[in-house]
Amino acid sequence: MPVFLYKAVDPAGKSARGQMEAFNDVDLELRLKRMGLDLVTFRSAKKQQSLFGGLSVSLQDLIMFCFQMEQLTRAGVPVLEGLADLRDSTPNPAFREIIGQLVSAVEGGLLISQAMAQHPKIFNNVFVSLVKAGEQTGKLAEVFDNLASTLKWQDELMAQTKRLLAYPLFVMVVVLGATAFLMTYLVPQMVGFLKNMGQEVPLQTKIMIAVSNAMVQWWWLFLTIPVLAFIGVSIAIKQNPEARYRFDYLKLHLPITGIVMQKILMARFARYFALMYQTGIPILDAIKTCQDIVDNRVVADGLERAHQQINAGESMSESFHNLGLFPPLVVRMIRVGEGTGALDAALLNISYFYDRDVKDAVEKMLKMLEPTLTIVLGALLAMIMFSVLGPVYDSLSKMKF
Repeated sequence: MPVFLYKAVDPAGKSARGQMEAFNDVDLELRLKRMGLDLVTFRSAKKQQSLFGGLSVSLQDLIMFCFQMEQLTRAGVPVLEGLADLRDSTPNPAFREIIGQLVSAVEGGLLISQAMAQHPKIFNNVFVSLVKAGEQTGKLAEVFDNLASTLKWQDELMAQTKRLLAYPLFVMVVVLGATAFLMTYLVPQMVGFLKNMGQEVPLQTKIMIAVSNAMVQWWWLFLTIPVLAFIGVSIAIKQNPEARYRFDYLKLHLPITGIVMQKILMARFARYFALMYQTGIPILDAIKTCQDIVDNRVVADGLERAHQQINAGESMSESFHNLGLFPPLVVRMIRVGEGTGALDAALLNISYFYDRDVKDAVEKMLKMLEPTLTIVLGALLAMIMFSVLGPVYDSLSKMKF
């Protein structure tokens, strides 16, 4: 259905701008009439897309959307009017288009959850399920409040992960740049000098010269092979389930970052499961949805087995214990939650514990990374300088002045 940018006025003469899906200009005018607006001007709008073809809606946009919807809903503003207000005030053109389509769908008789389900790239299955549960229970304001808090937590978690990766990536770029400069410029300059001296060079210098010659002659291979390898591995992970499973297993069992990744997944599972359970979504449906949330095939397969065991009549804590995948803390807290009837509170405690643990672990790793990477960089540069300048120093020391 075409999208139109329009300018209209309300009965008080106040101007209103926005965008809306309509079959044609007559349909657009009728839709605005039902909203109490008179069409003034309009034009066709092209759907804005990001660099990779998807709508460029950020996590911050969704957080602000949930916060504003919670405020409007709690104040008693009808959903349709609240969406119309957000459509007119949202600064992101791509998200404004999405909200305009939500307004059109709700005007056509759909529930807001049904309208959101038409945009799975923006509103995922968890988002839609929670909004649907909020509509059924009359707790839509609480659902948007919980969604805003959870999305904010997810944004902070992503920021911590980026902080953890930013410094190592920067140091790696510096190391690779310095190494490339030394191997392609400094070493070839020293080779001619060493040949003129007629001195026997040690083994490490011969190796360094051979590597330098290879980098100068086959520099394009050194640039393209890592890129092609990265692309090949990425394609294999996306298209081959076995490769994806092995990659996800490797991420969870790396020496240092694997433990942090496990805690992040546990915190994500506990928070979203608690949110769904709190909203009234059945346990089996919540576990099924969490398989996509964790974004790890190893944990997702474990949740699938837990789903089957619970469906067969076992308790949630017992099924999680049988998997041997979840830490004792998670199983114990779930057992306590089942016994007290406060499973959501127990899961939120798990999320809080792991969230705090992840923050502490990231801070410690950042403090350890600086000196470690500095030592590695210094050792690498020292090895190159020793291999190249060592024979030069020996030659100079034998010279008589």
